[in-house]
Amino acid sequence: MLKWLRRLFRNEHTGGEQIVPSASAFARIIGYRFRRRALLVQALKHRSFLPQVNEQRPCSNERMELLGDAVLGIVVTEHLYHKYPDKEEGEITAIKSLLVSRKILTRIARNLDLGKYVLMSDSEDHAGGRTRPSILADGFEAVIGAIYLDGGLEKARGFIERTLLREMEAIVAEEQHRNFKSLLLELSQSRNLGTPYYAVLAEEGPDHEKLFTVEVKIQNRSLGIGIGHSKKRAEQQAAQNALAQLVLL
Repeated sequence: MLKWLRRLFRNEHTGGEQIVPSASAFARIIGYRFRRRALLVQALKHRSFLPQVNEQRPCSNERMELLGDAVLGIVVTEHLYHKYPDKEEGEITAIKSLLVSRKILTRIARNLDLGKYVLMSDSEDHAGGRTRPSILADGFEAVIGAIYLDGGLEKARGFIERTLLREMEAIVAEEQHRNFKSLLLELSQSRNLGTPYYAVLAEEGPDHEKLFTVEVKIQNRSLGIGIGHSKKRAEQQAAQNALAQLVLL
């Protein structure tokens, strides 16, 4: 699939070989020397910038972000597959969903000071575009796409390892991120599937040792069931199981 996507983007219009100082500065920050500088220029172009240079929407970083998202997904999944040989699919899916979530990608983009180098309109800039999570996360994925087009999968993998995966253990260890319900909601909304709905199927046992069974549905389709000594724990387990199902859809 990645090879097919690379062929699709090979002839992508990149706005010429114009030298943009912000792109050159950002290339130094990420430690990658582009053979085709125009690829990085495009990866940094927010759609609001295009009217200023008389370019159409395909010249923004949105198509490159699509490619970067695919590359990021396969690199992170492969890394987790080898790192956690004893973990089940649901656990790996949950960790992957966390690592590629907008919240974490925004955090990594901020570590790189990416917002400073995004090419955007003055109005977008004044409206806070340089700190907007969607612009930062999408820009990070677009940069991955640009590196992939310029240097191939291994160069893109190296960039992902240096920026995201080296932070992985710290990210996973942070308790505030261990919220499978939040991850499920983000994934569901990113696919335009709506909001997950949780329902208690059963409540058993004495008051001091209740056992709850909870089901989560999306678009009236059951995706996961969880069991726990509180509704909250049962919902979290149901959401974790649903994440594993969603990745197969």
